[in-house]
Amino acid sequence: MTEKKPTVSHDSIIENVNGDEGVSRVQYDGEGDEFVIINRKKYHRHELMQALGGYLNPGLAPYPEFPAGNAAAVGLLSYSVCTLVLGLYYSGAMGISIPNVIVALAIFNGGIIQTLAGFWELAMGNVFAGVAFASYGPFWFSFGVIFVDAFGILGAYKDAPEQVGNAIGFFLVGWAVFTFLLLMCTLKSTVMFLGLFATLELTFILLAAANFTGNPDLTKAGGIMVLLSSACGFYNGLAGILSAQNSYFLLPELGLPVFGKQVI
Repeated sequence: MTEKKPTVSHDSIIENVNGDEGVSRVQYDGEGDEFVIINRKKYHRHELMQALGGYLNPGLAPYPEFPAGNAAAVGLLSYSVCTLVLGLYYSGAMGISIPNVIVALAIFNGGIIQTLAGFWELAMGNVFAGVAFASYGPFWFSFGVIFVDAFGILGAYKDAPEQVGNAIGFFLVGWAVFTFLLLMCTLKSTVMFLGLFATLELTFILLAAANFTGNPDLTKAGGIMVLLSSACGFYNGLAGILSAQNSYFLLPELGLPVFGKQVI
């Protein structure tokens, strides 16, 4: 006979406000483990959203009380279009080396749309998606204006052009650190969800190394990696808008294995 798991009283969790139990762990309750207790709040399993790449929700979370559409899908598809074009540029497709067209996408599509999507998601309580989009939106703004002469960013290095590569490298290292932190939040999500941030992390690392060293092979490798990240973004974004009402097929959300007794 298998040993029955001890259940945890919801009332005892509420009373234990200053204790450790129930504050930071996911716990079961009920005869058939049909309840989940998260930070002293008790839910039926079906009341919680599972990890979904289409909603950029990395794990168990209550449904928003005031749903207002799926801003994550807007942000994901905006991201994917920008990274697709950027990846083609960095990978050397068609011999294009002037990035000015990418500037337009970075500011108006990547910057504006993703920033708005981020605040939209924060308003609905999806903290992960909100932090991601509200941060990467300004990234696109800041990346785009590097190449706008009116801002004088590249012009500031006219007397020391050898510093440009290292300066942009530092810029990308900062975003690599930030992306790594978000990547750590996707380890219990889905394959394509994790793939989106893993490939983006490798993109920042490769492009930072390319700027530090001036190695064109690293630049091309970074371009290929950002194309893979774009593909993951398109997959997740499409998964967020497909439904039985508008499509004959749905994209599968392949969940990652989760380890540990306290986590579902």
